[in-house]
Amino acid sequence: MDDNLKKQLGKIANAIRTVAMDAVQKADSGHPGMPMGCAELGAYLYGVLLRHNPKSPRWVNRDRVVLSAGHGSMWLYSCLHFAGFKISMDDIKQFRQLHSITPGHPEYGMTEGVEATTGPLGQGVGNAVGMALGLKILGEKFNRDEFRLFDAKVYCIAGDGCFMEGISSEASSLAGYLHLNNLVLIYDANQICLDGPISECLSEDTKMRYRAYGWDVFEVDGYDFDGMDALFSNLRKKQEKPVLIIMRTVIGKGSPHKAGSSKAHGSPLGVEEVLATKEALGLPTEEFYVPQVVNTFFEQKMAKDAQSEAHWREVYRKWAASYPDLADEFEKMAMRTVPQDLESALNHIAMKAPLAGRGASQECLNLLGQRLPQLIGGSADLSCSDLTMMKHFPIITPGHFAGRNIKYGVREFAMAACSNGLFLTGMFTPFCGTFLTFCDYMRNAIRLAALSHYQVIYQFTHDSIFLGEDGPTHQPIEHYAALRAIPDLQVIRPADSHEVRMAWLAALQYKGPTAIILSRQKLPDLAETAVSYAQGMGRGAYIVKKEKSRPDYTLFATGSELSLAIDVAERLEKIGKNVRVVSFPCWELFEKQSNDYRQSIAGGNIGIRVSIEAGTDFGWYKYIGLDGIAICMESFGASAPAADLAQEFGFTIDAIVERLLGRES
Repeated sequence: MDDNLKKQLGKIANAIRTVAMDAVQKADSGHPGMPMGCAELGAYLYGVLLRHNPKSPRWVNRDRVVLSAGHGSMWLYSCLHFAGFKISMDDIKQFRQLHSITPGHPEYGMTEGVEATTGPLGQGVGNAVGMALGLKILGEKFNRDEFRLFDAKVYCIAGDGCFMEGISSEASSLAGYLHLNNLVLIYDANQICLDGPISECLSEDTKMRYRAYGWDVFEVDGYDFDGMDALFSNLRKKQEKPVLIIMRTVIGKGSPHKAGSSKAHGSPLGVEEVLATKEALGLPTEEFYVPQVVNTFFEQKMAKDAQSEAHWREVYRKWAASYPDLADEFEKMAMRTVPQDLESALNHIAMKAPLAGRGASQECLNLLGQRLPQLIGGSADLSCSDLTMMKHFPIITPGHFAGRNIKYGVREFAMAACSNGLFLTGMFTPFCGTFLTFCDYMRNAIRLAALSHYQVIYQFTHDSIFLGEDGPTHQPIEHYAALRAIPDLQVIRPADSHEVRMAWLAALQYKGPTAIILSRQKLPDLAETAVSYAQGMGRGAYIVKKEKSRPDYTLFATGSELSLAIDVAERLEKIGKNVRVVSFPCWELFEKQSNDYRQSIAGGNIGIRVSIEAGTDFGWYKYIGLDGIAICMESFGASAPAADLAQEFGFTIDAIVERLLGRES
């Protein structure tokens, strides 16, 4: 590397250090150590290596940088600021302040150039694997010998904590299996955790672990620009496997008294130490000092970045002229287009009742896969049981990325994080499936999807005690409530094949994540649910059996318990009671309705309110009131046939009617 370039990169690195430690100090909160230790890496990535365009941050063939070690967010913000993204120095000075675009951990959609919401350690690794997989799929689909639309790389920066979290193992194992040769994972190997040196909690040979996964592994000094350039340049030219780069760094580098210790990890350095660091580095003591040479350097780099995208767009223009059908599909995927006639198409799928919710959903998937080129997904080793396989498309395998079905193996957490990464490519609507009880393994990735409004669809099957003999380890009880507790996650528990159809329509229309919760057991089709999306599912709750006069009871039910509620209502009517039955598949959609509509369904003098759902009663009292009756699970389930479980736990017509009439006596 040219000596002059190395000098310029050195000045950029010190500017990153200065801005990072000053911002953390001004906020009196944050993590200065990682930004200071990885400053040279930031200077090299954003100053030399990356093919992107800060003035067009969503260019689809850009290189991606994912900061899995999200606590080091000021490293990313500093780099993005210098590179030319819309992060001003005033934004930097508002680090960790209310309504700033520089929050404590990076948040997708809030800050230009942030490719993923990160912070919970290790998830960025899963996101990066999903992105890399998505880019391989797009390359297989759209690249032609004379036109290469997709050849970008994904760079992920992870720390010791990321490698200790189990999700990185799951995701890295999958990446090794798939031979993702566009993924570079950079290990900020500073040997320090927040709590102290890693020698107090870790002794593994990470290099050997990753080689066992099928990765290539390299080591480099984090302050050797020549070594970095030689390694990364060679990987740009030729990479055969996913790559782990173990980069030896010093946390808090430059700090005279805190470098190399956990004292630089999770707290500001302190005013005196900041001044001492600047003096030790030979820098002015002025706050947020940036030499003009740094700004000039990146002005020139941005001009080159713009040329890179302009060249790609010219290639795209010629490609589109040569392959108009592919170009049309490209645009549909980029827009994530949902056809206007999709509701009609879903309603015309032939399904024979009784049918399990999971079976109805697979029929929907088979249609949707053919109508929506952006739809892609898979299962955590359960596609034969959760029925997530799109039968018209092949499975993705190592070196063969033309399929639309992904076998994630028994890696639920990685599956969820990779699905987030697939969404973040900008070209996919991903779905993934497993049994509902295993959503616990995925929960933090689901939470980040909700926080960031990633449109990911979860097909959760085996939705209640009525899955039967597998017993309480597999029977979800608290899971409806746990998922409903996540803000901005749309949770839908459909009652029959028609509501399953409309659940998919709701998921595809919602700009955020959706959990579709489905039965293992067969369910009858109900004539009362065969209404339009706007009249039924789109309302979140709707009346399926109207009372003859003022209700004595109003029954709210979801999923497999809706048909039970209708049967209970018919029994009660035979003894002279007036009963309203409400299908309540989606609380989130219901809460978006007008107050007048919500009152018409669940308000006013509508008798004793009753919820019937084979899960915990948590949350239902909002709708049934303190005087309401919750027909629910008050314990874990048991291993037995479904009919025996219904008797044991009171989910029969006789048991429910007896309980309701007992209230009157």
